[in-house]
Amino acid sequence: MKYNYKKDKIEIIKKAINLDLANFIYNYFLIKRQVAQTMFETKYISSLTEDYGHWRDKQVPNTYSHYADIGMETLLLLVQPTLEKVVKHKLIPNYSYARIYKQGDVLERHKDRYSCEISVTLNLGGDPWPIFIDKTGKENQKGIKVTLKQGDMLVYKGQELEHWREPFNGQDCVQVFLHYNKHNKNNNNIFDRRLHIGLPSWFRR
Repeated sequence: MKYNYKKDKIEIIKKAINLDLANFIYNYFLIKRQVAQTMFETKYISSLTEDYGHWRDKQVPNTYSHYADIGMETLLLLVQPTLEKVVKHKLIPNYSYARIYKQGDVLERHKDRYSCEISVTLNLGGDPWPIFIDKTGKENQKGIKVTLKQGDMLVYKGQELEHWREPFNGQDCVQVFLHYNKHNKNNNNIFDRRLHIGLPSWFRR
């Protein structure tokens, strides 16, 4: 089914990035998880650092996650012009957040924070895992099911619409979330209040 952002508050962009780029980032992130796991297990670095990602995500516990990985932050800027054409508004980039979902993972119903006014979930690879989204803006609705192919992305109003994922039956699924605000006179929230793109979450202005 086709959705229109202006009317439905969601829209699917097919082949937002090409398969070569999607595969590159997918494999890069799998290797990064392996590196992080080895460095944490050997105590080469503290498991409390987030520089290599972490397994302390509150929404999806024990799943490898990374706020503002440099590669993902580059995607945040790369897809912005395409996104602005869809939402018909100038945007400011805030932050990226990536996960490698594993079998049994669940993403509970939620709405996002202010930095996620305009949100994107981009499928980088792995087994398909549908996202459910309620485009009515009301709570506890049935929602619609959206399954993205590798390289596709879903644009939605993250702060306004409930979204969730049911238990994952595959082996792995790599998704990156890209978050923006509409550009206006007061752009204090740019880069999620960091000095610039790529900095960790604690490095605030």
